[in-house]
Amino acid sequence: MTSPSPPDNAPAPARLRGALAPFGYRDFRLLWSATLISNFGGLIQAVGAAWLMTQLTESATLIALVQASNTLPVMLLAIASGALADIFDRKALLMTALIFMVTVSVALAVVAWNGWLTPWLLLAFTFLLGAGQALYNPPWQASMGDLVARQDLPAAVSLNSVGFNLMRSVGPAAGGFIVAAFGAAAAFAVNAVSYLPLLGAMMRWQPRLAPRVTTPEPFLAAMGAGLRYVALSPNLMRVMLRGALFGLAAIAVLALLPLVAKSHPEGGSLLNPRIRARMDNEHVVRMAFGGFAVAALVLGLTESIWLQALAMLPAGAAWVLALSLFNVTVQLSTPRWVVARALALYQTATFGGMAAGAWLWGAVAGAYGLETALCGAGGVLAFGAGIGLWLRAPEFGTVDLDPVNRFQEPALRLDLRGRSGPIMVMVDYSIDQDDVPEFLRLMRLRRNIRRRDGARNWALLRDLEHPDRWSESYHIATWDEYVRHNLRRTKSDAEVTVALRALHQGDADPVVHRMIERHSVGPQDDVPLVGKLEIP
Repeated sequence: MTSPSPPDNAPAPARLRGALAPFGYRDFRLLWSATLISNFGGLIQAVGAAWLMTQLTESATLIALVQASNTLPVMLLAIASGALADIFDRKALLMTALIFMVTVSVALAVVAWNGWLTPWLLLAFTFLLGAGQALYNPPWQASMGDLVARQDLPAAVSLNSVGFNLMRSVGPAAGGFIVAAFGAAAAFAVNAVSYLPLLGAMMRWQPRLAPRVTTPEPFLAAMGAGLRYVALSPNLMRVMLRGALFGLAAIAVLALLPLVAKSHPEGGSLLNPRIRARMDNEHVVRMAFGGFAVAALVLGLTESIWLQALAMLPAGAAWVLALSLFNVTVQLSTPRWVVARALALYQTATFGGMAAGAWLWGAVAGAYGLETALCGAGGVLAFGAGIGLWLRAPEFGTVDLDPVNRFQEPALRLDLRGRSGPIMVMVDYSIDQDDVPEFLRLMRLRRNIRRRDGARNWALLRDLEHPDRWSESYHIATWDEYVRHNLRRTKSDAEVTVALRALHQGDADPVVHRMIERHSVGPQDDVPLVGKLEIP
């Protein structure tokens, strides 16, 4: 999946930065509005499934597993979906996921209407809907960069999260009314219908994509590249850890809320999210953990329905603050070529934590009581706030991740195919002795950049007879991978290249050798196109 051209469906004023600037883009406006309706239907479906399970069984574990069956598919399938979204047409993936979810929702409504549902069958349908959402989420989140210009991306991601949480504030109440008045089958039918506006808006959307300059990355290699990039990005790893911990503990409130509400048949729950205040990211994350900790402790320690309802106010705000901040941080800390995979890994960590937490706290509630489970979750959330003293949430937008777009494929004099390899690259430098400490510091950064973008067996060599001569070497699996490796270079990465060239002695640039490894060369292999082979 190549980087898209900047969207041109917005009037000029909408291209200026601002919280509402993305609404100036026609496609974003239509898809955002349709997504509101779809999210509304999804929340109604979730209420119907949770309440129906309380009617089908008394098991706290099975009731909590409704949440787990919805989040577990994200943990299992999101990485594959992210790789597909970075390789292929995102719109096609989104349409496929929507059609699948409509089909499952209709089938669930029919089965529920006829009274055929059992606890495990309900979990199976919920799992299938979660699988559709797992396929949909990474390409949709990554498409924010296809819908708006980069300067409006933070606002678009925030509006996407705000839209979902606006529906979260009314969806459960509407779902409770529909279930009480018409039954769970009606809630499932509303969910099926809610996908139709989004399908219509998606069919109208015509994303503008830049021409592809390389062959599509192989699927398994793409998954490996995404894992490697995140593993070698400390800021992203911090987001994954905090997201997983938040999901593990915060899901206790949502997973066990039907049991809390069931003990108060005269009332309902209230979710009323608030827009987060402006402050640095770490303080926002601590406030989010703290808000949910308060909610969990109040739900566990009091029987007052009014106090419990008030406790959901900080819980709703904390949910918005944490998940929207984590999402924006991943989006703005990742270049576009791998953004869907990074988002998928973030969702895997967060929803994996939610799936594990739903099972864990449901089991604790079943064995030791609801109050113990909620108080235990509150303690884990308090720990999550304190861990920020050692693992601070990174600030986003501090580096320029736009592609450099300076790489020009060299004119080879060897008849190579895209899959030919492995390719060995060596870059020669001449470094003054006084500059060696700075050179080594920059090379540590270069090593991480090279490995993150696909290089293997990176090494730095120094000539024993000419100590001022240094060589950087690394391997790339194929020539296509080498081209992709260079196209992945960002403007932030280029700053290291510029600094290294400034240390290099002489007027000419460092010499680059590109070689293909051969252990045994037959006369039919690697026939030069003209004359003697020369290294570009």
